Amino acid sequence: MTPTAQSTASARRVVFPFTAIVGQEEMKLALLLNVIDPKIGGVMIMGDRGTGKSTTIRALADLLPEIPVVANDPFNSDPQDPDVMSDEVRQMVEQGAEIPVTHKKVQMVDLPLGATEDRVCGTIDIEKALSEGVKAFEPGLLAKANRGILYVDEVNLLDDHLVDVLLDSAASGWNTVEREGISIRHPARFVLVGSGNPEEGELRPQLLDRFGMHAEIHTVKEPALRVQIVEQRAEFDQNPAEFLQKYQPEQEALQEKIVSAQNLLPQVTLDYEQRVKISEICSELDVDGLRGDIVTNRAAKALTAFEGRTQVTLDDIKRVITLCLRHRLRKDPLESIDSGYKVEKAFGRVFGVELPENEPAQKNGVGQKLGARN
Repeated sequence: MTPTAQSTASARRVVFPFTAIVGQEEMKLALLLNVIDPKIGGVMIMGDRGTGKSTTIRALADLLPEIPVVANDPFNSDPQDPDVMSDEVRQMVEQGAEIPVTHKKVQMVDLPLGATEDRVCGTIDIEKALSEGVKAFEPGLLAKANRGILYVDEVNLLDDHLVDVLLDSAASGWNTVEREGISIRHPARFVLVGSGNPEEGELRPQLLDRFGMHAEIHTVKEPALRVQIVEQRAEFDQNPAEFLQKYQPEQEALQEKIVSAQNLLPQVTLDYEQRVKISEICSELDVDGLRGDIVTNRAAKALTAFEGRTQVTLDDIKRVITLCLRHRLRKDPLESIDSGYKVEKAFGRVFGVELPENEPAQKNGVGQKLGARN
């Protein structure tokens, strides 16, 4: 690390390192795959209070390498990719103007529970627009989140209309604000991460379906593991700089692995026969629409790229399919079978694989190679 990078790092808020997080493999894997391929469509994390949801998401954002952005641009526009450029920057590029470029950390934007639509989407100053004839736009949180991570804690308590707005932006990659006949749009491509506690109510099925993946996390039960987590946290709080230094090699190795996976992803292939079987599982489970098929294909490819390969295997599909489908199954209030277990049983039948009896969904080989210390 250069002296400049070190001074920049020391100026930033200290964040618990991602590779030091113990357990919760489902959540870590789902987050990593979404960073490798943001088109997977985000992650919904449901679980008990105090299980490290916010800590893990902040740690992931801090782990990611700096990205090139257009200097002084409120939308973090990419100087190379027109799909994540604001209209103003695109016009400058078309006119052949010189684009000032700088590098900055990937943004993690927290959406507060009481946020209004104006705060999220941005506002247009109608008076200024009418009197001066200019589009006066005050960017919102979606502008700040472009090319970053948008985290919504307690998403099941958020107003449904606001959740709709977030999901629409995440799906299209653009945010459009219209007031009094004036329309402004800007890129809003981000990894949407929602979290919640099932005790506080479920998300509507049609909203839940829009999240690419669904991770379930539970409080660690093993006393020895709980002690390890508590001691780690105490060590970090006592001397954050020393703790970060200890995990620096692992952090850098995982960062390189993520970048390599992003570059390798376009070369990854999934056999036609495997694609047919994935769709067969979705059909057998009566999954509405085609999102389940698409997300499972994308997630399997992202996992393959993460492990440095170009051909998706049966094991790759097995490790992601529960994360991609469990929240898309129709709920039967009289049924006691876990939806993740139903997905695994369908996978076993279609692919002709013997699965261990009564194996909990969250332990079925998910995310065993993340490079974290367990």
